[in-house]
Amino acid sequence: MEYGEEEFLACCGSTRFAHELAKVSPFSSLQEAIAAARDVWFNKVDVNGWLQAFSAHPQIGHSPSPSSSSSSAHSTSAQWSKGEQSTALATATSSSLQELYEWNARYREKFGFVFLICASGRSTDEILDELKKRYPNRPIIEFEIAAEEQMKITELRLAKLFSTKAKVSSTGDQFPETASKKAEDASVGKTSASPNPTRTRPPITTHVLDVSRGSPGAGIEVHLEIWKGPQPRPLFGKADTGGWAFLGSSITNNDGRSGQLMSIVDAVNPGIYRISFNTGKYCPSGFFPYVSIVFEIKKSQEQEHFHVPLLLSPFSFSTYRGS
Repeated sequence: MEYGEEEFLACCGSTRFAHELAKVSPFSSLQEAIAAARDVWFNKVDVNGWLQAFSAHPQIGHSPSPSSSSSSAHSTSAQWSKGEQSTALATATSSSLQELYEWNARYREKFGFVFLICASGRSTDEILDELKKRYPNRPIIEFEIAAEEQMKITELRLAKLFSTKAKVSSTGDQFPETASKKAEDASVGKTSASPNPTRTRPPITTHVLDVSRGSPGAGIEVHLEIWKGPQPRPLFGKADTGGWAFLGSSITNNDGRSGQLMSIVDAVNPGIYRISFNTGKYCPSGFFPYVSIVFEIKKSQEQEHFHVPLLLSPFSFSTYRGS
């Protein structure tokens, strides 16, 4: 299905995103469009493009203000924003709206951009709780979270774009009317009708941020392994007996993101995983010749996504589980 830049701009307010996505269209399915959108957003749109997309959203709890712009993209985006915030506005009281307004102002003063969350299906109280939870974050972490939330919103809007413009084929087949609803359910954590929704990216991903420079860590070699030793898991304090099995490797790009480290599968194998970064080559004067992050994926989590980033400086590092 073919769309232009104006339509993609309504899905995500970054002109770079709309331009790059239009270049690789048309798409044969929603899943193909989402996969391409994720690649463009995380690998081809720079920091300025992220901020441009953030600024296209109205403040949570406020209806989009009228604009003199004749842009159809702005009009469509405003209409979608209103629908996405409908649950929040319907559940709000004057006191909760006032509190949300005050916290929005505090958030913007601290981080420099609007608080961004995929609001579809969320009440005012739920959004306010999430805002308060994210407010203590370091700016570099919060910026990443906001980018992930923007991508959730973009996926939801791509589904709306496909469902509203789908045409009946000569065989009578039609793009399922439930596509938009399924995307919305996924974005707010509801169970999809399918027990194994098709992924658009590998189940394990990572990126590197150089906090000493305030920029992505580019050109860093990354390896992903899974434990296949004689014991169920590597034993603490015991020498590594070669039980790690190699899954894949990549080099971080200019945005600090690794390429594909494993196949795109619906269910990831439960087990102990290790992501290793060649930090010594990246920062020869630093304290760490390499950094390894070991984590476990349980049977109950095999359908989930695991984003395991590295926040690096010459003499410290940290990590967290992202989305």
